[in-house]
Amino acid sequence: MKILLDECVDSRLASQFSEFDVQTVHDRGWSGITNGKLLALAQVEFDVFVTVDRNLTFQQNIPKFSLAVILVHCVSNRLADLVSLVPDIQRVIPSASRGTVTSVGR
Repeated sequence: MKILLDECVDSRLASQFSEFDVQTVHDRGWSGITNGKLLALAQVEFDVFVTVDRNLTFQQNIPKFSLAVILVHCVSNRLADLVSLVPDIQRVIPSASRGTVTSVGR
């Protein structure tokens, strides 16, 4: 399963997902691309998009994308805050459905 971490997610979090193929928006050279274009690009190569951007679901029509979105609710996007939610993120990845948003965290 291929996972893309949004640029608002600390890129060091990728190392926490050893059983998945994880890349970051920065790795792909997609930094600064707006959410709609980013999701359109991501759906071609990735199965899951992980973000902490709570506005994404209000700004984009997620069902039109062939990509599962995992929205992480966390105190901040700092690595120290995100790491505690990695087990929850890993648990929902296999069952996350394309075109839907799965929330993790508080």
